[in-house]
Amino acid sequence: MTGDGYRPTERTRVRRLAKRAAYDRATVHAILDQGFICHVAFVVDGSPVVLPTAYGRAGERLFIHGSAANRMLSTAAKGVDIAVAVTLVDGLVLARSAFHHSINYRSVVLFGRARLLADPAEKNEALRVISEHIIRGRWEQVRPPSEKELSMTSVIAVELDEVSAKVRTGPPLDDADDMDYPVWAGVLPLLMEAGAPVPDGDASHAPAIPEYIRNYRRRT
Repeated sequence: MTGDGYRPTERTRVRRLAKRAAYDRATVHAILDQGFICHVAFVVDGSPVVLPTAYGRAGERLFIHGSAANRMLSTAAKGVDIAVAVTLVDGLVLARSAFHHSINYRSVVLFGRARLLADPAEKNEALRVISEHIIRGRWEQVRPPSEKELSMTSVIAVELDEVSAKVRTGPPLDDADDMDYPVWAGVLPLLMEAGAPVPDGDASHAPAIPEYIRNYRRRT
């Protein structure tokens, strides 16, 4: 990592459509902070595996958690190489030709080796980071994990060292010969919005809905 961003490596350098690449920390952090589901790739007994999971970021570190029996976490904890991908979809790019249809997106790909968090205090803090990453304000209101629950949970940390982003924005890129083709072209923006909260149990006896739930939205 350089002072202004991440140094491209053989694994993170974007080769196809390299102009869409971004290696600065601000872009990478913004994408990671808006998303909350990543896909983790690893190899088990010679076979590739990809699994989706929640995550949280604190500085230059990504936290991923799950059951202590989780195959992904137990494999990553052995110090093997893993790859982590986060993708945000911003819009459908509808061109005049099928060939030039595309998607406006922002993505991050991270390579590294995970570290298993063994210290209970460090593990508890990582779980707080993940919870606050998904819905800020919730951790302070709920019951914290018990010692037994902590022992049943594994958390790994992956440093943001070998990482890059790739971003597509803007309208379709049709060929000049297609510009007069009689079909609508442009971008259909896509947004993730929260619906009305659904209480668990009798709504008449439920506590008031907190502001962080009523007005929930992902950071942009």
